[in-house]
Amino acid sequence: MEEEEIQEELVERYAFVVDKGQSSLRIDKYIHDKIQNISRNRIQNACKTESVLVNGKVVKSNYKVKPKDEISILVAKSAFGPNKVEPQDIPLDIHYEDDDILIVNKPAGMVVHPGIANSDGTLVNALKFYLDKDGPVMEGNDPDRAFLVHRIDKDTSGLLVVAKNDFALSKLAKQFYDHTIDREYWALVWGNFDEPKGTIDANIGRHPRFRNKQYVYKEGESGKHAITHYEVIEDMYYVSLVKCVLETGRTHQIRVHMQSENHPLFSDAKYGGDKIVKGTVFTKYKQFVQNCFKVCTRQALHAQKLAFTHPRTEERVSFEVDPPEDIAEVLNKWRHYLENRKTIS
Repeated sequence: MEEEEIQEELVERYAFVVDKGQSSLRIDKYIHDKIQNISRNRIQNACKTESVLVNGKVVKSNYKVKPKDEISILVAKSAFGPNKVEPQDIPLDIHYEDDDILIVNKPAGMVVHPGIANSDGTLVNALKFYLDKDGPVMEGNDPDRAFLVHRIDKDTSGLLVVAKNDFALSKLAKQFYDHTIDREYWALVWGNFDEPKGTIDANIGRHPRFRNKQYVYKEGESGKHAITHYEVIEDMYYVSLVKCVLETGRTHQIRVHMQSENHPLFSDAKYGGDKIVKGTVFTKYKQFVQNCFKVCTRQALHAQKLAFTHPRTEERVSFEVDPPEDIAEVLNKWRHYLENRKTIS
């Protein structure tokens, strides 16, 4: 699967029922034997962050498993996968950094994670180079050091949080799983809304015919549960600037949810936003829209804000970054057009 088709959090939940004949064994050792490619240290950090439950109750890493125990554990997937990731000297826009986290402002066009179609030149390659410059890895940390807890599409710009050690990874992974991390996006969409704010609650899954697209299953017969809260920031009749807050993090969630409400994202070729959805058929207007498409050649979507509980200090922290030039310029073009039009078509 290509990177731009992925947006879900990199968090997995495992569940086990202990065999009847199981001898007494520390739970961190038991889980380590059960799950491949996970360090003992990561399991112990999962216990510290109350991400390991036995029979529905939180346990410590020295808990001894008993026959028929029902165990569940929440862990973050490796940011690097099974293959070695090569460090590459690629410029990064570091919005914030401390000993535990990095906040990166990702430009549109940068793939987050290496894949079949994008083996290098990704954000993860850049992070590997950037963090390797710090010298030896601190004791207890994974040698790969950088961990992604979530992703955004290749052609979406904006903020990502990166965990710099296993402890931060476990704390952030649980917040994503519990939906306590606030993620706010700005999207320029076609059309205007009857109500200034609302919620789209509709399952999302792979399109039944086009496998590289997602699809809204409004009756809930398939797909995964997905919730997007939206609020209109600026109504420009033909288009609207909308704030979207994710309660879940499904693949292409904002893009496909907005399309399902007949408000595809401006310039989003995959979901029908790269053609005129609202407005006149006259040549002058069509030329104006085409000029806007040339300025913003990707979906007009920007991860504007992130807020979460800091893994070390336990304080609520918030980070925000304005949209890049392409979206800003298109917004100004629409504002200018709206101010100067003689009639609304």
